[in-house]
Amino acid sequence: MMINAPEIAGSTAEERRAFIKTKYPCIADCDMCGLCKVFRGKDAEHAYADYISGKRTYADVSADYRRR
Repeated sequence: MMINAPEIAGSTAEERRAFIKTKYPCIADCDMCGLCKVFRGKDAEHAYADYISGKRTYADVSADYRRR
């Protein structure tokens, strides 16, 4: 199990996508899970698209969804 997000420079988009899918699995029960609410109606893969594509770091994208 990966604890830290793969760095963009040392990973592929597929590895980053797999990390996001593992870290934020959809359990198909939005009332119980709450991830859709955290990501403002997006699934995790869509929310982290810039990280997966290598445009922004995991930390930068995560900061977009932290509660203010």
